[in-house]
Amino acid sequence: MVSIDEVAREAGVSTATVSRALSGRGHVSDPTRARVEAAAKSLGYVVSSAASSLASGRTRNIGVLVPFLDRWFFSMVLSGTATALQKRGYDITLYNLTADAGQRREIFETFLRRQRVDGVIAIAIELGEEETERLIELDLPVIAIGGPNPRLTTLTVDDVAVARLATEHLIALGHRAIAHIGASPEFDLDFHIPTQRRQGFEQALADAGIPPRPELYEHADFTIEGGFRAAKQLLGRPRAQPSAIFAASDEMAIGALLAARELGYRVPEDLSVVGIDGHELGAFFRLTTVDQFPLRQGERAADAILAELDSPSADGRNARADLPFELIVRGSTARLPSP
Repeated sequence: MVSIDEVAREAGVSTATVSRALSGRGHVSDPTRARVEAAAKSLGYVVSSAASSLASGRTRNIGVLVPFLDRWFFSMVLSGTATALQKRGYDITLYNLTADAGQRREIFETFLRRQRVDGVIAIAIELGEEETERLIELDLPVIAIGGPNPRLTTLTVDDVAVARLATEHLIALGHRAIAHIGASPEFDLDFHIPTQRRQGFEQALADAGIPPRPELYEHADFTIEGGFRAAKQLLGRPRAQPSAIFAASDEMAIGALLAARELGYRVPEDLSVVGIDGHELGAFFRLTTVDQFPLRQGERAADAILAELDSPSADGRNARADLPFELIVRGSTARLPSP
């Protein structure tokens, strides 16, 4: 097994310089760092995580809490986080935080207290008071992505404003009979995102003087299949006849597009459809969307946790940063044809 002394001799530097260069901690000039990295690579030297932890007091590991592993949005945020941390030499330990109370308690009271992580990132999970308290007791940096938590540093998307933007786009195109595909109650959990998006939708309608119509609402489950079923229900109602659909996620919007085509609707000539997220399939389906840049959300969370590790701030907790979003207009929306 190659030792750090052999790398030092190969690079012509001290073992302390090798340690600083490969750990990323402490000043080392770029040419020296490059020479050390080249020597380590040629010799096949890999830094021992155990030795590094003993020397630095760091595990170089970040715990990530996520509610779903099989949903596109969460996997994209997680991908952004993992990639950004890997570039800085950090591993991640993934904790799937479900709605099961016993499982959640085990994670907060046992797994996170084993001192195997340097910080925690919570992706779109609404933490209870007791869970927040357990995190604070760890005395580690914590970054939350999602709705605001007054006791933690949070990166937040304004879901009411996001939905307003999507709906206002349809209204500006002349649409007044606008249907909404939202979420069923069992999916309205963390931060009540579906409720907030419905509120933004209704606020935009109210500002335009458009009364809400119960027959233009349908629930789904944030999947393509769910959006497909919901759109078929909406478009099959004799009294509904919407000219546009606002879906609370891109996957549901894509399902609505497929349902419209199956029922003989032309998009956007007969029906406009807009979603939210910035799904990677959106461009393929020419879907108009409000992009909330999930990959960048993960990258920003990683940058924030590492910045806090490098330079802990006295007022680091309780801070809030608003995440960006942008209307991306494609071919699924168009001006309402004149009668």
